[in-house]
Amino acid sequence: MSTFEFKLPDLGEGVTEGEIVRWLVAPGEAVREDQPMVEVMTDKATVTITAPKTGTILETRGAAGTIAPVHSVLVVFDLGAGARSAVAAPAPKVGGDGPAATAVGDIKEDLPGMNLMQRVAAPVTVTAPAAAPAAVPVSSYYDDKPLATPATRKLARDLGVDLRRVPPTGPSGRVTKDDVRGAGVPVPVAPPSASGPAATQAAARSVDAPTPVRIAPPPSADAALEERIPLRGVRKRIFEGMARSKHTAAHFTFVEECDVGALKALRERLRPAAEKAGVKLTYLPFFVKAVVAALKKHPSLNAAFDEATQEIVVRRFYDVGIASATEAGLVVPVVRAADRKSLLDIAREIARLAEDAKSGKMKPQDLGGSTFTITSLGAQGGLFATPILNFPEVGILGIHQMKQKPVVRDGQIVVGDVMLLSLSFDHRLIDGHIGAAFAYEIIGYLEDPDRLFLEMA
Repeated sequence: MSTFEFKLPDLGEGVTEGEIVRWLVAPGEAVREDQPMVEVMTDKATVTITAPKTGTILETRGAAGTIAPVHSVLVVFDLGAGARSAVAAPAPKVGGDGPAATAVGDIKEDLPGMNLMQRVAAPVTVTAPAAAPAAVPVSSYYDDKPLATPATRKLARDLGVDLRRVPPTGPSGRVTKDDVRGAGVPVPVAPPSASGPAATQAAARSVDAPTPVRIAPPPSADAALEERIPLRGVRKRIFEGMARSKHTAAHFTFVEECDVGALKALRERLRPAAEKAGVKLTYLPFFVKAVVAALKKHPSLNAAFDEATQEIVVRRFYDVGIASATEAGLVVPVVRAADRKSLLDIAREIARLAEDAKSGKMKPQDLGGSTFTITSLGAQGGLFATPILNFPEVGILGIHQMKQKPVVRDGQIVVGDVMLLSLSFDHRLIDGHIGAAFAYEIIGYLEDPDRLFLEMA
């Protein structure tokens, strides 16, 4: 027997470990070279690791949810007879008793044994446990890389439908929502009284499957009363990051009104020219420019705290994070060198990042390393909120809904366009009067946006 130990490769600059999201192969399975084997989540993106050689899987190390250091052994192969059988009769990829919905088609990279999937996160499947998988119609159809939109994949996860076994009817062989709805109906989970060898084996198989554990209702009930979903993938990263930020930084939040009537008028004047350039001009690029201008006057806000060296690190570059909600959870794509980009450039970059985040194709270089973050709830902005710092940054700006309210102009009460801004700071490093001065600096640029053009580098 000729064996080969495959180690977890480098997954990006500064990445030292990855979380195993789910296995796409199982011990004893014959695999082809470049066949997807496992999905691994880092703090920047999710990657699909592919087989570096043709052979048979002897051993997979680490269950779903396990943290694997870079360069640790991930898979052990038999390169002998298994290699020949894999070439002669390639088998459909099976994930043991893994999740029903599968990942988006991958993008090739020239790195042996690794196939980067440029997306934010692998879907966390919400299905029945391995002991009672969802039922799908018996069919000979099988495609281990189905094409489907994120919304269709979410529907498949919710319904417990295996996209790999759904014949597509959409354009270019894409699985549609109607295809998923017609594919099958989940089967109720087994009652909790099930026992014996079969139940024991099913429980053992479910350890490696990234699926929630459903607790079945009494036999007389029609639906489950509880659902347990493992904390994995992007949600686990968000969980850890938010907890670290809240428990480490000393948050304080400053809230103030901003009369954005002049900004609204300026945007309306510039919008036709932007549309001619093929750019949809939103308010967000103006906020980015206002933040950068204010950071230049208050450099202590463009900083982070290095806990290892106990040093305050003031950055001389301006990479502005834009918090974005995705199906997988909250991510923060970054507009790099925002101080050197025009309003149109920033608008284009925000549109590109938003589209990549929505489609699940975020690139690792577009995530992490921001110096300051803006978060916006848009039309759902409410009155105000207290944003949590994107640790280790020391400040974050929350943008809320624009509303018409009475304002005083030249001694007269008129109807104005008003928006509340909420800024959170790390009180360990930012004193209250500095945070307030920074907030009013941003408000000054937004209420008199022509200043942005006067002071623009």
